[in-house]
Amino acid sequence: MAIKNHLRKYFIMGSQNCDSDPEAILHEALEAGITAFQFREKGKGSLAGEEKRALGKKLRRLCSQYDVPFFINDDIELVDVLDADGIHVGQTDTPIDIVRSRFPDRLVGLSVSNRSELEKSPLHLVDYIGAGPVYTTASKDDAKNAVGTEWIQFLRDKFPKLPIVGIGGIHIENASEVLQAGADGVAVISAITKSTNIAETVQSL
Repeated sequence: MAIKNHLRKYFIMGSQNCDSDPEAILHEALEAGITAFQFREKGKGSLAGEEKRALGKKLRRLCSQYDVPFFINDDIELVDVLDADGIHVGQTDTPIDIVRSRFPDRLVGLSVSNRSELEKSPLHLVDYIGAGPVYTTASKDDAKNAVGTEWIQFLRDKFPKLPIVGIGGIHIENASEVLQAGADGVAVISAITKSTNIAETVQSL
């Protein structure tokens, strides 16, 4: 499956995003049809050290069972430990050239929020970009200002073949707007972790 198809329903989660068992939430989401998963154990209340690795191994195993790509957010030391399919980094994380040289055969994603970041981003080294935050989000403490679907449209016009996943404040009511703007998929956190019916949510995305 091409990376564009894997971006369609891209679930991001860490234990800090969950009010119940992360393993159970991911299992439900996989059953419902998510197409990629990113382990983002980061921010207030997140796990570290062996606890983080232990949770990562459980979530990695689940993704393997469903043949869904497993990404690590930023933590390059965990990529080999968890045998991740890919890694996603932000603009202030490990530089893309270092990530790519260290992991030449893994999928690499990069967050791009504005034209200034775009100009500094070596897109030839990445497999896809995360564009956003499209809408205002409360899932990340360090989230930037919302850029709207216009940013998706701009990127799609400029890079017709670049795999793009929209992220930030996306839920079942606005996901179609992001896709119509040109994104190949939508990335969500709380839309799934806070859902009272995960199966219905994933299908509606």
